[in-house]
Amino acid sequence: MGVLDRLILRDEQWERISRHIIGDERTRGSSGRDNRMFVEAVLWIVRTGSPWRDLPEVFGEWNSVFRRFSRWSRKGIWWRMFAAMSDDPDFEYLIVDSIIIRAHQHAAGGKKGAEDQALGRSRGGLSAKIHMAVRGLGCPVRFTLTAGQKGDAPQAEALIEGLSADIVMADTAYDSDRLRNAIADKGAVAVIPNNPSRAQKYPLDKHLYAQRHLIECCFSRLKQFRRVATRFEKTAENYLAVVIIAAIVLWIR
Repeated sequence: MGVLDRLILRDEQWERISRHIIGDERTRGSSGRDNRMFVEAVLWIVRTGSPWRDLPEVFGEWNSVFRRFSRWSRKGIWWRMFAAMSDDPDFEYLIVDSIIIRAHQHAAGGKKGAEDQALGRSRGGLSAKIHMAVRGLGCPVRFTLTAGQKGDAPQAEALIEGLSADIVMADTAYDSDRLRNAIADKGAVAVIPNNPSRAQKYPLDKHLYAQRHLIECCFSRLKQFRRVATRFEKTAENYLAVVIIAAIVLWIR
C-alpha cells in the first residue's frame, strides 16, 4: 500500500476545513495550490510520529513542509481551523481533565529554556501536561499546555472561562473552593468529588459523574496520533499545534 493510499482526509472532510485556510489555487505561487497535500503531509507526521526528515518525498521537501507548519502555528491558522470545526451544539456538559505526556529527549533545547516551553523535569525525565475541556459529544473544545509537574486546578478556570455549560465535571484533583465558585458564577453545577481532606462536603451526583469517561476516551483517541502521545517538538507552540491538528481530525470524522 502506497503513502497516497493512506491519506487521512476524505474529499468532504477537506471541503469542510479548506475554507478556513489562507490561500487557494488562485493564490500566486505554489503555496495556495498545494494546500491539501501540505495538510496531508502534516497529518502523516502527526499520525505516525515519524521525524520530519522521514517525510515521504511525495509530500514535498521535508524542511519546506516543517517551516510552513511552524509558520502556520505562529499565525494561529491551526487554531482558526479548530475553532471552526469545534462548534458543538451540546452546551449541557463541560468536562475538564489533564494528561501527562512524556517528552522525547529531542524536545529539550528550546531557545527560552524548558520552563518557558512547557517542559518539566523529574526523575522520570521530561514531560508536558495537556489540560483539556471536552463537550458532551466527547470532542475537545479548549486546550492549554504546561510543564508536567504543574497542578490541575489552577488551569481549570482558564479552560472554562467564556464557555457556557449547565454542568461542569472534573475529578478530585479539581476540588477547590475557587473553582467551585467560578463554576457557580457561570450558572453551572459543579460535579466534582470531594477531596478527602475537605471539611465542608458537597453532594455528588454519581449518575452525572459517570459521564466523565468521555474525556478519558477523548484523550485515548488523541494519543492514537503518535506525535501527540510523545512530545518531540522543542517549542510549546508547535506541540500544541500538533494536539490541535489531531483534535481537528476527531471533529471531522
